Amino acid sequence: MASDSKHRPVYVISVAAELVDMHPQTLRLYERKGLIRPGRSSGKTRLYSERDIDHLREIRRLTQELGVNLAGVEEVMRLQHELDDLQGEFEAEIERLEDELRGQAQALPESGARTDPRDRPVYVISIAAELVDMHPQTLRLYERKQLIRPGRSSGKTRLYSERDIEHLREIRRLTQELGVNLAGVEEIMRLRHELDGARSSLEGNVRRIQDDLSERMTRLRTLPPAPGEPDGDP
Repeated sequence: MASDSKHRPVYVISVAAELVDMHPQTLRLYERKGLIRPGRSSGKTRLYSERDIDHLREIRRLTQELGVNLAGVEEVMRLQHELDDLQGEFEAEIERLEDELRGQAQALPESGARTDPRDRPVYVISIAAELVDMHPQTLRLYERKQLIRPGRSSGKTRLYSERDIEHLREIRRLTQELGVNLAGVEEIMRLRHELDGARSSLEGNVRRIQDDLSERMTRLRTLPPAPGEPDGDP
């Protein structure tokens, strides 16, 4: 699997530092901050994967090109690690369900499509602004920057969901408490939206596989007996 090769720890710290044009001590600092998670050999030597190299290059881009402070970088990388972990969970769950399908396991209960109530657009802009202690014009600015994505009523009125409120509170925390600049906030919120989308996609794909498994097992149970086989009636 391609993703497995990207996560395979292969580079010692000196090679990894050379690949990303950083000092090895910088890589150790980033590890202590939890920004990067190198593997370990049996002898406890740090080993970096291609994914780690990608993360280190992203850290360099955020700090050197966008001027994001360390608190902002920590937020970005925490979300990136969540995305990586979610992808791993997704692949493991798909593999588990496929194993059940191949082994003709007992059908799983059906699960219809569900919408998270937090995504339901309910708050007009004045109420949303009051809930997060911001001016409505600030919310419009954040929408233009694509930091927030409110829904629309049939009359094109902005409507904000509970998840939008959570995102707005997170933006306020990043800017006011952590001092993250707007470029850093944009990166963080882009990753948050990507993470939300990945979770929804994972849940939807798992449900589809569960439904497919249920349908196949139902068909197997209702197949007529082969000629010459008892049909189960006395």
